[in-house]
Amino acid sequence: MDELTARWRETAWAAGATDRAAVDRAGARLLAGWREPHRHHHTVDHLRTVLDVVDAYDGRARRPDLVRLAAWCHDAVYDPRAGGDANERASADLAGGLLTAAGLPAAAVDEVRRLVLLTTGHVVSPDDPDGALLCDADLAVLAAEPADYDRYAEAIRREYAHVPEPDFRAGRAAVLRQLLDLPALYRLPEPHARWADRARANLTRELDGLA
Repeated sequence: MDELTARWRETAWAAGATDRAAVDRAGARLLAGWREPHRHHHTVDHLRTVLDVVDAYDGRARRPDLVRLAAWCHDAVYDPRAGGDANERASADLAGGLLTAAGLPAAAVDEVRRLVLLTTGHVVSPDDPDGALLCDADLAVLAAEPADYDRYAEAIRREYAHVPEPDFRAGRAAVLRQLLDLPALYRLPEPHARWADRARANLTRELDGLA
């Protein structure tokens, strides 16, 4: 069995799924999305990284099983040509349909949808450890070693190959500034201590290169 498929099944059952066939269909649909050929950063490698971070810090969450489901679903729809929060909303809608079909309780489905939507701007309230864990995991790549960060930035550029260079530079710079303007890039104590300085250095270096 594929390692990711096994992780998906374990997570879905832990969260309260009741329909085995629907769980398997949902996992197959999600993995198909993560493996779409137009993705260069938002791939199964990113999914695996996010899941690994959630696993590492799951003691900080109230419902780590739901955070894992949100990790699976948060970029399940990823169209670089979509504008605004269209991808996040489409991913939340997909999560709602798949998880409902799998038999998860409505409250759990609603919470996964809420968590997925948080990844639009990564703005998390102080009393939301589950949202903090998901967003910290999603942004872990920002704290990569400089050479790995550069490969991440190059992968993002390939995903937006259809955008002319001047427009890409302006749009990417706006995204980087938005991240740098967050009250904190990482909310949980351990990721903040380990990653915040390097992430800010990477973001600042990329932003300077776009000028």
